[in-house]
Amino acid sequence: MNINQLIIRNLKKNLKNYFLYVFALIFSVALYFSFVTLQYDPSMDEVEGSIKGAASIRAASVLLVVIVSVFLLYANTIFIKRRSKEIGLFQLIGMTKNKIFRILTVENFILYFSSLLIGIIVGFSVSKLILMILFKIIEVKELASLHFSSPAFIQTLIVFLFIYFFIMMMNYGFIKRQTILSLFKVTSATEDKVKKISFLEMTLGLIGLILILLGYYVSSRLFDGDYTSSNKLFLLMIFILGSVIIGTYLFYKGSVSFLANIIRKSKDGYLNINEVLSLSSIMFRMKSNALLLTIITTVSALAIGLLSLSYISYYSAEKSAKDNVPSHFALSSHEDANSFKNLLQKNNIAFSEKVIDVIQVEANIKDISNINMGEVNFDENKMVIPVISDKSVDHINISEDETIFTGYSDLLQRFMSFKKAGDVTFIGLKEEIPLTFLGLEKEYIVPYTFANGGLPLAIVDEKIFERLKTDINPEIQLDTSLYIGINIKDEKELEKADELFNEPTYTATASSQLEMSKNQKSNMGLIMFIVAFLGLAFLITSGCILYFKQMDESEEEKGNYTILRKLGFTQGDLIKGIQLKQIYNFGIPLVIGLFHSYFAVQSGWFLFGTEVWAPMIIVMVVYTMLYSIFGILSVLYYKRVIKEAL
Repeated sequence: MNINQLIIRNLKKNLKNYFLYVFALIFSVALYFSFVTLQYDPSMDEVEGSIKGAASIRAASVLLVVIVSVFLLYANTIFIKRRSKEIGLFQLIGMTKNKIFRILTVENFILYFSSLLIGIIVGFSVSKLILMILFKIIEVKELASLHFSSPAFIQTLIVFLFIYFFIMMMNYGFIKRQTILSLFKVTSATEDKVKKISFLEMTLGLIGLILILLGYYVSSRLFDGDYTSSNKLFLLMIFILGSVIIGTYLFYKGSVSFLANIIRKSKDGYLNINEVLSLSSIMFRMKSNALLLTIITTVSALAIGLLSLSYISYYSAEKSAKDNVPSHFALSSHEDANSFKNLLQKNNIAFSEKVIDVIQVEANIKDISNINMGEVNFDENKMVIPVISDKSVDHINISEDETIFTGYSDLLQRFMSFKKAGDVTFIGLKEEIPLTFLGLEKEYIVPYTFANGGLPLAIVDEKIFERLKTDINPEIQLDTSLYIGINIKDEKELEKADELFNEPTYTATASSQLEMSKNQKSNMGLIMFIVAFLGLAFLITSGCILYFKQMDESEEEKGNYTILRKLGFTQGDLIKGIQLKQIYNFGIPLVIGLFHSYFAVQSGWFLFGTEVWAPMIIVMVVYTMLYSIFGILSVLYYKRVIKEAL
């Protein structure tokens, strides 16, 4: 057999054994090429028109390179170790290390650059689909076309050429360091297997659980109002991050083995085949893979959390727009309103109009509020509140000695909550008017620009409103003292009305509900798209890494399966144990990652939108389904190994 035949034979063998690596490489290249193509696509000018959009795409492409590079280098480490015996045999028959390295280089070159070429073709084929998805998400009315970008092609080649260079350097260093004897021992070396769980491991495991729970607790209290200075919040965020990451590492290092040992001892040594195959892996394998699993869990939690938060903002765009601009269009000048109404009438668009006077009044809210602003300089007894008459609201009618608050942001609720009842005193220049507080409603009556940027709106009786209006303090009044809300009667004509709204030049504040919703969807849609792209890349790479680890374990345990089959256990018996093992191996990092992301999202979701459960659950379910595919593939690989064991 000559060298060329040897290379071809090895290529066929490697392609058969490492098909998922080849797939992941093709997928990574396709993902990167299609993403970079977005930067050079002419139809992306509108998206990249802002510094923010262009910078986001460039930063994401860099992060994508990091993710792909780490994955390929790690995967190569696993595969070069698996070929250690083969390299040792080459040395035994007289090949020099340099010649072996040249053989591996040629093999890798053919495999790597064939996958690279296929990946670029696939990336080019799906680039139009990805562009269409992006335009759909950000609601850009541009025509997506299939466009091959030479700069993107060159950039992709350069990036993956550098990655290939580092892979070859790793292989060269591995071959040079190893002796013939050590090459035959690489795959047979145990992965930190022990027979007894030490007291130190139990202690570390307990500390890990405590650190994780402590991080969860602090994150749940982060925005409760106890900590308001930027320095304190920053330090707490660093503490939460460190506590959870270190706790996760110690959890894998000690807690998992400790819990599995408790289960084993509770059986008094009577373990069935399923428990033997699954618990042994949990007790002895996870500890040696603690660092890898910690990284995968942390980045998974980060990907799920960021995608959830961006989707929360995107999902909440319409609701946030309605809260900020309760009517389809909001204006604060009769002149501006008349100009817009004339345009609507000329185009035969039917509309309704609501005019509300809004005044700013200082109020003593000590009896009804629970304010915790920490170090912020804030008068707990008094605050300036926007006030309107109940005559302006059709469904609310209150007496002269009563008031009700409405329209309140979730963010402010974290720092200041209101009681269900109490007394409020409105303070004018000449008199003070005490009223009975009837509670807080969620509904927004006027835009946030009329309501001191998120503070609640007070509704009082018409007579009380007139008294307050004649006694107002001019120094605290806002420019937006008149709210003119215009609603389009036929929703089908809203798009056309919005186009007409953008024609005039307004002299005062003017807002469009539809435009605000579109802007938020456009901004957060781009972020969500980028985060989803990176999250998908990490999902594929981390899933592949865990799959490769299971491949290694299955080959190492192949002799055990042979013995078990000879003892009479059927293939079905062993597969049940393997299925349980994969639920542990893939499920534990996934569940821990989901818990991390859940508490991260719960601590600050209100900064991003108004809806939390639906978008968060959707993201977690989709991520779980995609992640589970690699667990299923691992079971199928084990099934093949078990079948060949006898």
